[in-house]
Amino acid sequence: MLNVHVGTHGRSTLSARSLSRRQALRPVRGAVLSASLVVALIAGATSGCAGDSSLPKVVVHGSGGDVVVHVELALTEAEQTHGLMFRSDLVDGDGMLFVFDTEEERAFWMRNTPIPLDILYITGDATIRSIAAGTKPYSEETIPSRGPCRYVLEVPGGWSARHGVHSGDKVTLPDVAAARNAS
Repeated sequence: MLNVHVGTHGRSTLSARSLSRRQALRPVRGAVLSASLVVALIAGATSGCAGDSSLPKVVVHGSGGDVVVHVELALTEAEQTHGLMFRSDLVDGDGMLFVFDTEEERAFWMRNTPIPLDILYITGDATIRSIAAGTKPYSEETIPSRGPCRYVLEVPGGWSARHGVHSGDKVTLPDVAAARNAS
């Protein structure tokens, strides 16, 4: 059985029982691109949070100390599909938190994303499972979580190294239930 969840940047989130990358991504590529272009035109290609302190916060407890990231939340399938696509800039201290209903293996890609990102895969108990640092812009190569996760935090490329953040570090997440009720 194949479980494909279309994620950010035209990415797919695949379950551990997935088929090959080519088989899994074939049905979503055209639909994602069309939908993504419409959403990008509506949302604006360079919109971002730019240090907006009114946004929810993720606090990463790294070896360099606590680091606050102001995040846009990607709670719905549409928000997760659009993600940070077409963004030409993402400043240090800003990011996007993808919140999934279940904890499972995830895989993202960088399709239609012109800036490098660090992708932090986070478990249900708020532990960083793995970090994909400095991802390649526009790449369609899948970037696996290397184990089940429930949250994914995207930050500017190189952010993790600059702030001493590593796999195994803990994270304090925003009140997702309250954010869902407010939207």
